[in-house]
Amino acid sequence: MITGILVVNKPKGYTSHDVVAKVRRSLNMQKVGHTGTLDPLATGVLPILLGNGTKLSQYIINHDKEYIATIKLGVKTDTGDIEGNIIEEKVVNKYSDKQIKEVLDTFKGKQKQIPPMYSAIKVKGKKLYEYARKGENIEIEPRDIEIYSIELIDSTTNIIKIKVNCSKGTYIRVLCEDIAEKLGTIGTMQNLERTKVGDFCLEDAIQIEDIENLELVKQKLITPEKIFKDLKEIELSNKELQQFLNGVKLENKNIDGLYKIYCENKFIGIGKIFENKLKREYVVGGSSDENTYNM
Repeated sequence: MITGILVVNKPKGYTSHDVVAKVRRSLNMQKVGHTGTLDPLATGVLPILLGNGTKLSQYIINHDKEYIATIKLGVKTDTGDIEGNIIEEKVVNKYSDKQIKEVLDTFKGKQKQIPPMYSAIKVKGKKLYEYARKGENIEIEPRDIEIYSIELIDSTTNIIKIKVNCSKGTYIRVLCEDIAEKLGTIGTMQNLERTKVGDFCLEDAIQIEDIENLELVKQKLITPEKIFKDLKEIELSNKELQQFLNGVKLENKNIDGLYKIYCENKFIGIGKIFENKLKREYVVGGSSDENTYNM
């Protein structure tokens, strides 16, 4: 069974679930998931978890993101993107690059952001877009986000193209609207491309039409060992390995944290040390509920 992460370049019009379904059919696999949802309007990096790689989402879900976004000025929609219903329009005067850059600079750093009503965040057991579709108003708590960098790529009278590096949980639709407002006008997100999720880059991605090419999939596959390439290693004896796989906590004097586990130079999975005890976290050849490993 294929295990690891496949970075897919999601096309416009596909939901993240559409991509998962496509991968399931193409590779004839049941254990397929995704992390870092993208709206149908958006394109770009979508990490797809394959096989026992579905257990890896907890380790990569908090990754930072990089986007290239296009803002259309003079138009406001109910969803915050160009696919929504237009609720307001304005004539726009040309802004200089200097004016735009000064505004963009004000968004750098840690801040609070109110998520859009058309989002999948749950409040009182229901997703926000369910309230929005019924025209119901509900109070939304602001969330802590961080914009690490924001750059102007290009601009015309009513179009601004930007590149944004940001933390998990940042809504680019909201950012686009806020930028327009700070410029003294209105705006909506016209296009969005995600170019990076953590270490997963667009350059590593496979096109959706190539997913049926098993050889290319294997070439593009990012194995669990590669995902944890920066972790230090611990080598176990065969006896220690069996104890480790059976859930026994092993004595270990390394500092607390995650480690790559090997036995006879073969990658086994991930272990966690806490207070001089090493315990199993993730095993390539079996789920966290299994006590076996395919040697």
